Amino acid sequence: MHHLPRLRSLSLLNLKLKSTHQLKQAHAQLITNGLKSTSIYGKLIQQCCALSDPESTSLYAHLVFKHFDEPNLFLLNTLIRCTQPKDSIFLFANWVSKASLCFDDFTYKFVLGACARLPSIPTLVVGREVHARIVKEGIISNILVQTTLVHCYASNKDLDSARKVFDEMTERTSVTWNAMITGYSSHRESARDALLLFRDMLDCDSGVKPTDTTTVCVLAAASQLGVLETGACVHGYVEKAMPAPDGDVFMGTGLVDMYSKCGSVDSALTIFKRMKQRNVLTWTAMATGLAIHGKGSEALELLDVMKAHGTNPNEVTFTSLLAACCHVGLVEEGLHLFHMMKTKFGVTPHMQHYGCIVDLLSRSGHLNEAYDFIIAMPVEPDAVLWRSLLSACKVHGNVAMGEKVGRKLLHIQLTQSSADGTPKSEDYVALSNIYAYAEKWDAVEMVREEMKVMGIENKAGSSSVQTTSNHALDGL
Repeated sequence: MHHLPRLRSLSLLNLKLKSTHQLKQAHAQLITNGLKSTSIYGKLIQQCCALSDPESTSLYAHLVFKHFDEPNLFLLNTLIRCTQPKDSIFLFANWVSKASLCFDDFTYKFVLGACARLPSIPTLVVGREVHARIVKEGIISNILVQTTLVHCYASNKDLDSARKVFDEMTERTSVTWNAMITGYSSHRESARDALLLFRDMLDCDSGVKPTDTTTVCVLAAASQLGVLETGACVHGYVEKAMPAPDGDVFMGTGLVDMYSKCGSVDSALTIFKRMKQRNVLTWTAMATGLAIHGKGSEALELLDVMKAHGTNPNEVTFTSLLAACCHVGLVEEGLHLFHMMKTKFGVTPHMQHYGCIVDLLSRSGHLNEAYDFIIAMPVEPDAVLWRSLLSACKVHGNVAMGEKVGRKLLHIQLTQSSADGTPKSEDYVALSNIYAYAEKWDAVEMVREEMKVMGIENKAGSSSVQTTSNHALDGL
């Protein structure tokens, strides 16, 4: 009979705990019944991190780990894997400084995964330091560690380092190929490399085949480059190699996006109508494709159809559509779309939506309307909006408006930089250029004198990156 409480305690951990209260109850029962194995406490830490309040439950998970009798690598690895990326990186750095545990391949895999999920300059520095450690410790030949290292570098935009690790691997899985191809396809300047690497993958005799993820990323690369023939070839491969591609919403969305951006909106519509499932991204891709090709009315009509099918457009939908209207100069459609956001679809505009309208009006020469739009905004406009209008003033040769906007921008900059020190030079230079364009040399000299008085130098900025873990983590 004395085994029953223990069994109840264990069965609790096999359930999905839904609150911190249930979590603490389970923990208390484990303590009461003397259950303190690493596997059981590993499950408890996993349950902590799976709850909906990551901040408080992550703290509790750390307390569970800290109160275990002896430092335990299994529990440390579990905690690094399950907590938020920032917490994982700090935890790893803390145990590096203690030097009381010998890390294994799982430790490095999990911390590199955390660096990949939180891309930034500091996490890239941490990733490089982990790379150096695994080379020194001889773990670099582990395929899981190598693959995660590729993912870490690619997510942090260090594609050269990612490719170097990739090329040095003697064995690769589809996950490895996907990590490298995804890294390339995420940046337009390297999209061609994604296509070339996909070709290498098809030619490779290792038996590794492209997955759905691979082909979706390759379609994204073709979209960015606008290479219809290549995109159509990938589509042909999908039709032959993948079972029931019409039923895959992500694949279908990728094809709609690719054909739309490569200039074949009719093909995009054919794919769209053939799809058995559609999500908000599918509808967004199709509506944006119509707008890009000047079919603004059809794009707006598709939003109504979308809503009728039970899918509501979201912030991303309107950002994409407004950007498309801006790209092709659909002023009336863009303004109508912006008005419908709140009134018809209940989506509150954010700064990026306001920015699209300012850009739309500015590009089309409606500078006064753009200025009035910014002034009437219910939220405080940021400097980016004013810079967009200032740039348009130069393009359209409107010096009077340019001066008014420039002065607004300088006021914002002075206000924002009061706590940071000397203001930047870019906005002063932009205003000076407008005066120079109109050959108002006295005004140019006035701006330059103003820069001298403010102690502003017209020079490119520079930055430096610390190369130690402690300094790197300061930027997280």
